[in-house]
Amino acid sequence: MKFKLFKSDGSSSSDTEIANFPSLEEGKGLDALRQCILAIRANNRQGNASTKTRDEVSGSGKKIYRQKGLGTGRAGEKRAIQRTGGGVAFGPKPRSYNQKVNGKMKQLALKRALVDQASEGSISLIENWSLSSHKTGEFVKLLNLLGTPSKTLIIDENLDKNLTLAARNLTNVKVSTSTSVNAVDIVGVDQIVCSVAGINSLVNKFSSTQN
Repeated sequence: MKFKLFKSDGSSSSDTEIANFPSLEEGKGLDALRQCILAIRANNRQGNASTKTRDEVSGSGKKIYRQKGLGTGRAGEKRAIQRTGGGVAFGPKPRSYNQKVNGKMKQLALKRALVDQASEGSISLIENWSLSSHKTGEFVKLLNLLGTPSKTLIIDENLDKNLTLAARNLTNVKVSTSTSVNAVDIVGVDQIVCSVAGINSLVNKFSSTQN
């Protein structure tokens, strides 16, 4: 598959062919992609919501007032669930939302996401991410030369220190390595700019699993 290749300074270059770029039949891997996205988002949940039952609420268990003679309904302790400040029935407790996804499904989901972005023309390449400065302003100028839209994913085989420092203040830019990128990172952006070494590393990862 051919991709548009930029030079390190952001100037445009000719298209380049990436050998052994993955391909999938239409519709294959969509279920795996959906399951992986749900699992990743679920694993990011803290699960620390907690409420107190009537036994855990502080206060006396004494009956509020006598049973008869007041012309009101019967009442028990003030910690009852129907009273303000009382306990909560069937409320949330700290729990784990983690979901396990096997390696083959992760690889299929990542491949599906990558193929979809490539077919839409949302992936472009750069020779290498070697920034001379860690200043965010200079990095933004480079992104403007690359023509990246609002949400951009930067992929490299090994992250440069200046690149990490320059991109950390940009909320619409995510930086990842080719080994740690996942399906959510791929589908959650409008444009992917990957270094040549990074895209080759991704392709080699798919080819090694097939073998």
